[in-house]
Amino acid sequence: MTRIDDTFARLKAQRKKAFVAYIMAGDPDVAGSMAVMRGMPGAGVDIIELGLPFTDPMADGPTIQFAGQRALDGGMTLDRTLQMVRDFRAHDATTPIVLMGYYNPIHSRGVDLFLVQAKAAGIDGLIIVDLPPEEDSELCLPAQAAGLNFIRLATPTTDAKRLPKVLTNTSGFVYYVSITGITGAAAAQSADVGPEVARIKASTDLPVIVGFGITTPEAAQAIASVADGCVVGSAIVKLIGEGRTVAEVLAFVKGLADGAHRA
Repeated sequence: MTRIDDTFARLKAQRKKAFVAYIMAGDPDVAGSMAVMRGMPGAGVDIIELGLPFTDPMADGPTIQFAGQRALDGGMTLDRTLQMVRDFRAHDATTPIVLMGYYNPIHSRGVDLFLVQAKAAGIDGLIIVDLPPEEDSELCLPAQAAGLNFIRLATPTTDAKRLPKVLTNTSGFVYYVSITGITGAAAAQSADVGPEVARIKASTDLPVIVGFGITTPEAAQAIASVADGCVVGSAIVKLIGEGRTVAEVLAFVKGLADGAHRA
């Protein structure tokens, strides 16, 4: 059982939906992202997704791309990202952290060394968007053997033939991408999402969390009501990119979390 598994078990017992929030490590700088990260649990965040900056983020829209570039320009690295996690764990031993990013930095580090370092730092799961199920031996299986959840994305184009492959070896939760395209591109609609979540849940016992296109507390509530919870990333990162204060960002996050928890 990982912290992610424990969190979903607790929320299920409380009949609550999960709220997952994403920020980019090192955006706008290490101190700023650290302050937001530390404040997230108090704002109602159940699981933190921490973005690993990368030079070629093919699945991300402009908002996340700019955040990654700001972090890289500020000297953010894989080592500094892991240090952020260690610093967070010095004050919080329970909130799950999912590292989200691309395979290249992990491959460059070496999978075995990365997994040892990630586990020791306090990371609970991985979302690596450019590693399909056909490449499970690269990272997915070693990660699970090391005690980390490997979380897979399902999309509106994941048909009945593809879905079993996507679900194989997935753990922690399934991340359902509510719209086709890149992050931050359109608004999610619960009427469209509900049947798709039901289709996925018919094939797995894992929680299904919906992300992409959620920008308001009302949208968080609507989407969480037809799933096991929701993820918000671009809307939070957009405020950080605008130079909002930590307090302003966390107030926005709390509104979203309250919306999801009302579902």
